[in-house]
Amino acid sequence: MAGWDELMGQDEAIAVFRAAADPATTGAMTHSWLITGPPGSGRSNLAFAFAAALLSPEAPEVGTPTWRQVEARTHPDLAVLSTERVIISIDEVRRLVAASQFSPSVSRYRVIVIEDADRMTERTSNVLLKALEEPPPRTVWILCAPSEADLLPTIRSRVRTVRLRVPDAEDVAALLERRDGVDAETARVAAREAQSHIGMAHRLATNADARVRRERTLELALGIRSVSGAVRAAAELIEVATDDARAITEERDAEERVALMRSLGVEPGGTVPPALRAQVKSLEEDQKRRSTRSLRDGIDRILVDLLSLYRDILLTQLGVPGERINERLGERLEDAARRSTAAQTLATMDAITTARTRIEGNVAPALALEAMLVAAVRKETA
Repeated sequence: MAGWDELMGQDEAIAVFRAAADPATTGAMTHSWLITGPPGSGRSNLAFAFAAALLSPEAPEVGTPTWRQVEARTHPDLAVLSTERVIISIDEVRRLVAASQFSPSVSRYRVIVIEDADRMTERTSNVLLKALEEPPPRTVWILCAPSEADLLPTIRSRVRTVRLRVPDAEDVAALLERRDGVDAETARVAAREAQSHIGMAHRLATNADARVRRERTLELALGIRSVSGAVRAAAELIEVATDDARAITEERDAEERVALMRSLGVEPGGTVPPALRAQVKSLEEDQKRRSTRSLRDGIDRILVDLLSLYRDILLTQLGVPGERINERLGERLEDAARRSTAAQTLATMDAITTARTRIEGNVAPALALEAMLVAAVRKETA
């Protein structure tokens, strides 16, 4: 969990939450908040930093007991809903609403955080709405979503919205240098290629395999010359996304299984008693759901990278000066720019946006990618 100082480029939002958490400041606090901002802007980090400030009897700095409890999600007055599924279920929200009715046990407030609140269906949102309309006096709700439009108007009317902005790439690079010990050039390139997404910039700066997979994505796109090539490239992109998702989830899955076995009193490699197998099965099902979501997120990251590629090509075609996101491609961008027109490049970017929308609507990712790349090839050769 990041501290206030690690939330890059969000000084205005931090000032709002610091004032709200300060008991000496009157009129700044409300009981329902919505934090919006693009992916990588630090929505969840800011939500938990605010939660730590609300729950802390001492100064809410990194390393204090309250901060460590919030970071581990073990504080008795903190409830968190962070789904590994595509949507948040109505039963999960009902349990959270029930928990919100209890008075805080050791702190000033009981804090409820819902990450990815945009993943609630309308029916589920209506369950939450009832809790937001009449919250207990010492319960604070903190919702996180990409934008206000992702929530029902009735929800939006009952929360105070704080909007985050995309941090500057220079700020993200400075954070990587300071926090992760990354050299200046690697940090600069990672921040730019991640388009200021802090989490992705961290992966690119610290994980060589992640950098290789990204470069492979761009090479595949630049190498397409025919419809059959587009179909093969779509299959390879799915493979790249699968490898990336597996790399993200495998280590975490193993750690969770070891922790569960330890809590159940089962020795490493030992046989799980029949009475405890239901808990192991539940963990495995949760991990499968997380793997599915991680794959979809990985495919979306690929599409974002492709958008950055065609953005660079478009700027080259239009003769716009300035630094390119994928500057390391060098002459490859020039070659790609000469093979098509600006109008065709714009059409390709539209096809990528359509693919993202289709995948979000549960179209099979392989089919959406094939349709996108085939459309891009036809527009380029038209």
